[in-house]
Amino acid sequence: MIIALFCVSQGADAQKTEKLFNGKDLSNWNFVVADPTVPADQVYAVQNGVIHIKGTPLGYMYTKEKYDDYRLHVEWRWPAEATNSGIFLLIEDPKNPFPNGIECQLAAGNAGDFVLLGGSDLAEFQARPGQPRPGFPVVKKANPSSEKPVGEWNEANIFVKDGLITVFINGVYQNTGSNKVKSGHIGLQSEGKDIEFRNLTITR
Repeated sequence: MIIALFCVSQGADAQKTEKLFNGKDLSNWNFVVADPTVPADQVYAVQNGVIHIKGTPLGYMYTKEKYDDYRLHVEWRWPAEATNSGIFLLIEDPKNPFPNGIECQLAAGNAGDFVLLGGSDLAEFQARPGQPRPGFPVVKKANPSSEKPVGEWNEANIFVKDGLITVFINGVYQNTGSNKVKSGHIGLQSEGKDIEFRNLTITR
């Protein structure tokens, strides 16, 4: 029993939770804005202790560091209108306006879908015979929408292990995708209209 408890304790100590957002500024993030004439700080900002993303122009913010084998916790809400955004995972190449990476879709009604961006791929995507690969291939979520109404905070818990991505939206399992890429940046998208994020943590 003592040995078992020691092993559990050692395993717990090995897990470290890190804040990706410090609640004050965006100093550990880089920014992509599709329109180069618009300053990034007009699209991505901290307001009242939360990340506020304007939604236009199109673009995304992404971590300066790359990550592998983690649990990502993200909370988001629509302050006025449910529109569109996404959480980008395993970004290899932060191109403009879309990176090479996997998007966990946050578009209203579709949170938990996977969108394959910039030539990225998942084993679960099956192209229709005789049809060309779509510009933005989608792996649909497994269950009906588990999103909350406008103004309420949602939770995404995303597990990445050896390239395998598993997504839960508000505690409901929604998707699994198998990627050959094992490590990459994490991003939050500007697309549509206003969206807010808070409590971004990563546990490794």
